[in-house]
Parts: sequence; structure tokens; C-alpha cells
Amino acid sequence: MTSDGVPQRAGNNLDPWYANYADRAAGFAASEVRALFAVASRPEVVSLAGGMPYVSALPQELITSAFERTMREQGPVALQYGSGQGIPSLRSHILEVMALEGIRNASVDDIVTSTGSQQALDFVAKLFLDPGDVVLAEAPSYVGAMGVFRSYQASVVHVAMDDEGLIPEALRETIAVLRGQGRRIKFLYTIPNFHNPAGVTLSAARRPEILEICRSNEILVLEDNPYGLLHFDEPAPNALRSMDPEGVVYLGSFSKTLAPGFRVGWALAPHAIREKLILAAESAILSPSSFSQLVVSEYLSEADWRGQIDAFRGVYRERKEAMVEALGEYLPQLSWTDPNGGFYVWVTLPDVLDSKQMLPRAVRELVAYTPGTAFFADGRGRHAMRLSFCYPTPEQIRVGIRRLATVVNGELDLLDTFAGTGTLQTPDRPGIEPAPPTDMK
Repeated sequence: MTSDGVPQRAGNNLDPWYANYADRAAGFAASEVRALFAVASRPEVVSLAGGMPYVSALPQELITSAFERTMREQGPVALQYGSGQGIPSLRSHILEVMALEGIRNASVDDIVTSTGSQQALDFVAKLFLDPGDVVLAEAPSYVGAMGVFRSYQASVVHVAMDDEGLIPEALRETIAVLRGQGRRIKFLYTIPNFHNPAGVTLSAARRPEILEICRSNEILVLEDNPYGLLHFDEPAPNALRSMDPEGVVYLGSFSKTLAPGFRVGWALAPHAIREKLILAAESAILSPSSFSQLVVSEYLSEADWRGQIDAFRGVYRERKEAMVEALGEYLPQLSWTDPNGGFYVWVTLPDVLDSKQMLPRAVRELVAYTPGTAFFADGRGRHAMRLSFCYPTPEQIRVGIRRLATVVNGELDLLDTFAGTGTLQTPDRPGIEPAPPTDMK
């Protein structure tokens, strides 16, 4: 106990500095499956876990020439500090990219570039979240975002979704309950297109309704859209930002449509928020990488980047079809989403199975996935898993699903033998099971 009555944390043998950390450091937690993923990275393991883009589909000669032109023509600028807002030529190209998703009411000055959209997400959280604030998010939601919100000591409250995305009535009810409890809601975090992890897309009919609910309740919308251009058949509906420029902060990234190694993303924000994002960027990093921005800008100037995105669509469509076909062949009793884009399929397991507990056995069978519990802030999700089809080849996907079937059926056989509970019934439910009401305590 300190002299002013504040409890003092003691150090320990593992970390003598434990007592010195800020309270918010408790929000930094390693992924519950990170250690197993280190094992899963072995070449003999088919990993259906990570959302890694298939960058081998990129034309290497175009990337190389973009590097060379950048250094030859703009070397001193590329190797120097830059603006905290980002390089204007790249921001101009970003306008072209966003126009494909219906965003035509923005200017170069509205954009702030970042080190991947993850950093922009962190900046938004830093600007808005105080300890105890509430962030609304779909059930399930992106694990990386929940880690950011937790690091700022905010509470994530999930809102139910189904095969058409976030359910408007569930959003209304959740807001009403939280307001009745005196809780402070700072924003709605949503991935409307080819959702991570669920794979579903918010329907066009629901988009204006979701925006109106948030507008009437004075709740900012944080639209995270890394997958929007990676559709397989019909494009996703226009971005939420295109419908409400003042009520939406839009996050974009080149990690999925170009390459994550560049670490280039951006935020498109209303004027006042944009100014604070620039200050946050200057405070954190002075400026994003001039070199990466200029290489990406050079690539977008010279390459057929629209054609390259279309090539990615073909690669991922083939792999998604391989996964869905393999699930139908080897695990027809389960249910899963059938995405029209993106990287992920969300699989619902029988209630007697626990995807987190099952993962070590899966790794022993040389297949990996992400347990559903990783995508909930409240411990739910053990009856689900996320499967990623973006990186393995179609042949590897089939092998992985066959191995996964061995694991699932083996677990069910054990349960049936020892407890009589392992009989697998066909789930009578959609691919995304609406989340039960949250107690919001």
C-alpha cells in the first residue's frame, strides 16, 4: 500500500517490473491459441487458421519495378520522414479504390494513411475510449479489434447477427438496455463485407436502417472494410461511409488486395476526427513509412491493379469452392456459411463439441483452425470455428477438411462411447446462429 492508500502491485520472479505497469497493460493478452499456431506453422500441417493473403499470385516483376522506380526517381523522398497524414499521391489513388465501393463524396484531405488499417483502428480507439466505455460489435467479431478495445479498458458488447449480417432489431434492443443501465456507448464496430470471421455480408436493405439507428442514438460507426473488393460474384453493397459521411469512420487496407508486407492502410473520417487522427499519428510514429506509401503509389500508377484484384478474386473463389465442397463431402452434418467473398467460412459444431478443447487433437492430426471463442469477448463461441481458405491450395484444403473430419468424428465417437452424447445431429439452424441476449454486466 502506498502512502496515499493506493494498492501497490508487487513484482514477481518472472517479471520484476510487474508492479510498474499501467492498469491498461492488463488488457494486453496473448491469443489463446498462439502457442498452438506456432506448432501449426510446420509445413506438414494444413493451416486453415490464419488469414494470410496468397501473395504469390502477385506479378513479382511489377512489384520489383515499382521498387526500382521509387528508388530511382524518388529515393531521397522515400527514405525521408513524411507527413503524418500520408503522401498525397497515394491518398489520391485511395480515392480511386474507394470509388469502386460507392464512396465518391470524399477528398484527398479526408484521408489519413496508417501502418495497416490495424493502426488506424488503434488510433480511433485511443481517441474515443475511456475505461469502462462500451463498444458495440457483431457476434462474433474480429479478434484483433477486440484486443485493441480491451487494451483501452473498454467493454465489448456483442450484437446478434445472422446470414444477412447485423440484425437491426437486436442493435436497437442492445442500445436500449445499455442506455437503461447508464452505460456510455462510444461507437459501433462493424465489418459489413465478407465478415471476419463469419463470412457474411450486411444486406443492402439493412444498411440504411443500421445507420439510422446509430444516427438517432448519436453513435459513431466504425466501418472496417479490408475485404470489400474481394467478391466472387455480385459486388458487395455500397459502403456505409457512402451513405453517411459525417457518421462513419471508414477503415481500408492494401493488405488483402495487394500485400500485407507493405503495411499500408488508411482511415477516411469526418473533418474533426481526421484532424485528431493526424495528431494521434504524429504522436505515435511521427509519420507512416514514406517508402511503403510511394511503392504502393507507384504500383497503382503503373500496374493494372483492378485486373490484379480480379485475379485474386478468381484464386479465392476457387479455394472457397474447394472448402465448401470438401465440407459437404466429409462433414455434411455440420452447418457453415457460404461467403460471396473474403477469406473465411464459419462452421457451427454440435453442442457437445468444444472447438478450443479440440484444437490440440487437430494439430496432432496435422490440421489447424481458429476456435470460435477467439472471436467473442464474453467466452462464447466454443461450438464454432473459423476456417480460412485464402492461403492453402485447393488440394491442401481438401486434405485439411478430411483431417478435420477425422478429428470431429473421433471426438463424437469418444463422447458416444463414454457418455452416450456424441450422436451427431444435423443442425436445424442457419450458418450464423444468432447470439443469445448478453447480460451486459
